Amino acid sequence: MASIEQKIKTLQDYCACDVSDALLKIQKLPEGATPRAGHLADFTPFSPTLGRNTTSPKIIAPASTFKFIPKTTTSFPHEIARLLSSPEHSFPSGTHWVDHAEPSTIAIIDQPPYQNCAVLGGIMAVRMKYLGVKGAVVNGRVRDLSEITGCGLPVWAQGTSTVGSGAEAKPGLRNVPVDVGGVTVKPGDIIFCDPLEGVVAIPSELLDQVLEVMPKLVAMDDKVKETVLQGETVNDAFKKFRTKL
Repeated sequence: MASIEQKIKTLQDYCACDVSDALLKIQKLPEGATPRAGHLADFTPFSPTLGRNTTSPKIIAPASTFKFIPKTTTSFPHEIARLLSSPEHSFPSGTHWVDHAEPSTIAIIDQPPYQNCAVLGGIMAVRMKYLGVKGAVVNGRVRDLSEITGCGLPVWAQGTSTVGSGAEAKPGLRNVPVDVGGVTVKPGDIIFCDPLEGVVAIPSELLDQVLEVMPKLVAMDDKVKETVLQGETVNDAFKKFRTKL
């Protein structure tokens, strides 16, 4: 059986759109659910290069998660309260949240909606880089862009701020599922950061199926493109080569 490192190396040969095409084929969703196909929407690369590009490398690694909560929150639903009392999901007294960042992962940092502060800044990025974190996907805002790019940590986010996290947010939980724009990301899911196409989350339990289906779908589309270049209609090309798997 291939190791996770070998599987990630195989993923490098594909783009985020290929991954979503595969997930769209294999994911079974509740009736009426909107197919997200793993797409984490509206993220922009801020480091190592600002904006979509073809020069930065793809960053692919298992997810680790951090969930921030509003600074003023004092009462919690039962499940959140239970997790806050759990050593593997909370932050022990006298420790900083970033010191729990896990090497060889992409940190998914979930910020409460509608906040204007940043939850990742230069010092946090430097610490993550030192600890061996592969990158960060921030479901919220970042700041200190010169420091973040300077330390070389790949960072994707939804926006920026000049204000530190202490204004509105505080670290709440780690290693818990988080909701990123309607996509649930669990620790251990594979995060695929494509500097041109965007970010996709592959549920860990579907990784093998994605790797099986994706090459077949890409091969079908390659045949369709070749035929269309020769003058055939897209409709006819689809009928010939887009078969059921």
